[in-house]
Amino acid sequence: MIKKIAVLGIGTMGNGIAMSFAMYGYDVNIHYHGAEAKLNAVKNIMRPSLELLVEENFMPAENIQATLDRIHLFTDLKKAVEDRDYVIENVPENLEIKQATFKQLDELCPAHTVLASNTSSLKLNDMMALVSEKRKPLMMINHWYNPPHLMPIAELSYFGNTPENVYKDVEVLYNSIKKQTVKVLKDLPGLVANRIQQGVAREAFSIIEQGIAAPEDVDKALKFGPAFRYATTGQMEVADFGGLDIWCTVGDNLLKAMDNSQCANKLLRQKVKEGKLGVKTGEGFYKYSSEEAPEIQKQFLKRLIHQLKASDYYVK
Repeated sequence: MIKKIAVLGIGTMGNGIAMSFAMYGYDVNIHYHGAEAKLNAVKNIMRPSLELLVEENFMPAENIQATLDRIHLFTDLKKAVEDRDYVIENVPENLEIKQATFKQLDELCPAHTVLASNTSSLKLNDMMALVSEKRKPLMMINHWYNPPHLMPIAELSYFGNTPENVYKDVEVLYNSIKKQTVKVLKDLPGLVANRIQQGVAREAFSIIEQGIAAPEDVDKALKFGPAFRYATTGQMEVADFGGLDIWCTVGDNLLKAMDNSQCANKLLRQKVKEGKLGVKTGEGFYKYSSEEAPEIQKQFLKRLIHQLKASDYYVK
């Protein structure tokens, strides 16, 4: 049984993953190899996120301090992982860095420790190239969505290296923190959710580029059209309810007229070139003043909390 957790990295994903486990009672070590002052600021960064959960009646106020007390901070990797049952890394998305990290973890962790990566773009076989043969069955990709403490999905790899009992232990761990797990059977870029998301994004960006509709109308079409159903109903269910014959006919008619590009959209690339990266730069497809951005982000998180609370009703 997995009881003790370690999380490597203090970025948005690392902090959110650590907070997710700690919220549900797990003892969590966080490791960061950089400045100790930055590491010591982690709990102050987490607190507003926890306070928002209280504000939205997702958890009681006393859980804030209890959650933070379960989180322990380390700059020494050995001390952070030497007694852990499960370690998940969120180090930079660079193969050499991942390989070196897993080699260290293999040497420092107990023999039973499961080692996981939050990547969705690097191959598991490549990342575990430097670890021992005994450790390879205990390595997985466990991919989270951002923000980790609110998005209920967790994609778990089952690529043939992991025994069923190890997979089940990790699945039980994620179910215990109310994550909906997706069992991914093949080691391919993007896993499942990101591939679906990129398919939608490709057509949405193309529609804007072609001048078919403005960004706000494309978003409206998605939010109050397909995404309205997708919040509670999967694509296969939608197809079954609509009739597979209808979906087949519409596919034959539409797909040949839709974007099938194999790289990022030109409009998207131009915005990146111009430094229009979204909220973090004040402009993307929309404009965000420095005064408005914090409240816009807060409202975005509130909507996710509302969905998270409502989603319990639809879980099978």
